[in-house]
Amino acid sequence: MSEREHSGAAAAPSGEAAVLPPGRWAWVRDWRVWFGMAISALCLWYAGRDVPFADLREAFRGVRVWQLVLLSVPGHIGSIYFRALRWRHLTDPITPVETAVLYRAQSIGFVINNLVPLRMGEFVRSWYLARETGTRGAAILGTVVLERVLDIVCVLLMAGAGMAWLGSAAGDGLLARGARLMLPVAFLPLVALALLRGAPDRVIGLVAWLVRPLPVRIGRFVEDNLRRFTQGLGALSGGTHLFWIFFHSLVIWLGVSALPIIAGLMAFGLDFGSPERTLTVAWILLAAVGVAVAIPSAPGFVGTYQFAFLAVLEPLGVPPARALALGLVVWALWWCTFTVQGLIVMRLGGTSLAELRAASGKDPTGARR
Repeated sequence: MSEREHSGAAAAPSGEAAVLPPGRWAWVRDWRVWFGMAISALCLWYAGRDVPFADLREAFRGVRVWQLVLLSVPGHIGSIYFRALRWRHLTDPITPVETAVLYRAQSIGFVINNLVPLRMGEFVRSWYLARETGTRGAAILGTVVLERVLDIVCVLLMAGAGMAWLGSAAGDGLLARGARLMLPVAFLPLVALALLRGAPDRVIGLVAWLVRPLPVRIGRFVEDNLRRFTQGLGALSGGTHLFWIFFHSLVIWLGVSALPIIAGLMAFGLDFGSPERTLTVAWILLAAVGVAVAIPSAPGFVGTYQFAFLAVLEPLGVPPARALALGLVVWALWWCTFTVQGLIVMRLGGTSLAELRAASGKDPTGARR
């Protein structure tokens, strides 16, 4: 079956809840979109409030741009590839999926997050993969939720370990205090997913009891999709899947995703005394970005991304203008790489942005061939 035939067969006859109201300009009426944009604007203002434009312009002088590009672009593309490899071990208990298909789905998810409000990329890539594999979207969405929980735990562990290594210089900022508060909270979803995997009937029974006051149709919809959702948690059963998920998570967060941050520090000539401390600062920056982009924001995480750089680097003695300039350059290169790469994947696969934007208004749990 061709991709266009897949597209025509993918429409879910039931459960199509509008995530975004219908209409090209419907986002204008959605308060969540404006709330995210306000957060981005507030973060940008906070990051640049004490930075004169002349100082910011001076901070860009002497930046080794080509060094940054040559190291960052492979790191960004590598992070998508290793995420696809990790996702394969999450989806394998549901259905075997080729790495190329997972890579396309990951790429499409990132480009939608960069261009469409409300972080619709997670739902769109679930819908896309369910369409391509002929599986129920609720099971695929379960793997996406598990993936995001793993990422949050990795990010906060990196932040905690990095702050412990660097000492009080990195541990007194607002972002550091927030990371410490979020660390125990981050394990709660992991525990909830483990309970859902270990005792699905009991958990589903509890949820069914909680939604009993709602109309029967809604209760049945919730219960049915929760059962399919548990199929996406098959990787939690142990075995080689857990090993490879752990291994790929280390490669993603300690390796390929950190490479663009390290390249940015080098391109701006920032030295923290030793290669080990510079590497640790890069990991803390990456963890801070991971925490910051979880905050509601405008498409592409503008504002929150730069706030993370300032929150980490200013307590370490980096001038605010230099920290902001670094955050802007690293973010711009990240945004351009992921967006262009995703658009190329869409073009080669015959998938249009309009089609994916329409998918962001569909319930991903109903997608199937």
